[in-house]
Amino acid sequence: MDSSLSGQAFPVRHKNLSVDIKGHKTDIILCSYDDHFLVIATQIGSMGTILHARKEEGVSIHPTFNVSVVFGKRDEPMLVACARQLIEHMSNSGSSRPLVLALGLRDHSVVQSQ
Repeated sequence: MDSSLSGQAFPVRHKNLSVDIKGHKTDIILCSYDDHFLVIATQIGSMGTILHARKEEGVSIHPTFNVSVVFGKRDEPMLVACARQLIEHMSNSGSSRPLVLALGLRDHSVVQSQ
């Protein structure tokens, strides 16, 4: 470890928490950069699949969103759907910043409400 960095706070605004999802401990880290949001949700101790999501600016009244897999599993539609829902929610809440989402989940199935 570089001793010049010890004792300094992490320079990016962030929050972290742990929750239980379907019996799996899930660590979540939210980072707010000037030009992006970074969300990491992991149950496997690594970043897993990394996705990039952003709102498309255009002339249409209805916004469109672009989600792409940057690294990882490209054949998991649930991961893409998760990123799309999150960027839509963020956009509806007034944010125009793109999202980088890292999902390291054990179970990619839909959670059904009871």
